[in-house]
Amino acid sequence: MSKLTAWGVEGIGEIIPGMQLGDIIVEACSGEPNGPLLDNDVLVVTQKIVSKAEGRLVEIDPDDPLSHKVLVEEEAVRIVRRRGDLIITETKHGFVCANSGIDLSNVERGQAALLPIDSDRSARRIRDIVKAKLGVNVGVIVSDTFGRPWRKGVTDVAIGVAGIAGVLDLRGTPDALGRVMQVTEIAVADELACAAELVMGKSNGIPVGVVRGADAAWFRESSMDEIVRNPSEDLFR
Repeated sequence: MSKLTAWGVEGIGEIIPGMQLGDIIVEACSGEPNGPLLDNDVLVVTQKIVSKAEGRLVEIDPDDPLSHKVLVEEEAVRIVRRRGDLIITETKHGFVCANSGIDLSNVERGQAALLPIDSDRSARRIRDIVKAKLGVNVGVIVSDTFGRPWRKGVTDVAIGVAGIAGVLDLRGTPDALGRVMQVTEIAVADELACAAELVMGKSNGIPVGVVRGADAAWFRESSMDEIVRNPSEDLFR
C-alpha cells in the first residue's frame, strides 16, 4: 500500500426507520461522483444513520437537557465514572464511552439515538447488499465518535466491522530494522474510520465515506471481538 484516497458519499439524504442502508448506498455509489465502487474499497458508515435506519430512536423530554440520562444507565452494564453531568459507562457491546454512546446530535429535537444492537451484523448486511447488487467485495465499518482517556479531542472509531480486519497483528514479524516485534497490534479499522471522518465531518451532512487503497491483506472476515479488549487483559479495570 502506497496511497490512500478517501471521499465522502454525497446524496444519501435523510434516513428514517425502516430504510435499508445497503440499498441507499448502492444507489448513491453506482456511478459518479461517488462511485463506482471497486473490490477492496472500504465503506465507512456513521453509527447515527445505522441507528436511525434500525429504529434505535427513543423519545425524550425536549425541555429537559438531562432527560436522556435515564437511558444512559439503562444502556450500560457498568458505570465507570461520574463527573457532574458526564457519565462514563461500559455498554452491552463492551465499549467504554461517554453516556453509553447515546447521541442527541443530528436527530430531531425530543429524540435520542441509541447504539445499534449489533453493529457487526449491521455492517455485514450492508456488505452483503453491495456484493449482491454491485458485484464487488468491500469492507464495511460502522463508525462512531469517542473521546480518549488522557488526550483531548474526539476521534472516530470502529464499532462494527465486516470484511475488513479490526486489528492487524504484527507480533512475530520483523520491523524495518529486522527486530522481531513482540507486542505490536495495529487497529486498522479505527484508523480507516478516522481517515473517512476527515472527509465526512461532523456537520457536513455526509454520513458515508469511501476509503480506497487499503492493503488487500486486510480484507477478511472479522468482528469487534478483535478490537474490544477482554477485561482480563485490561490494566485499568
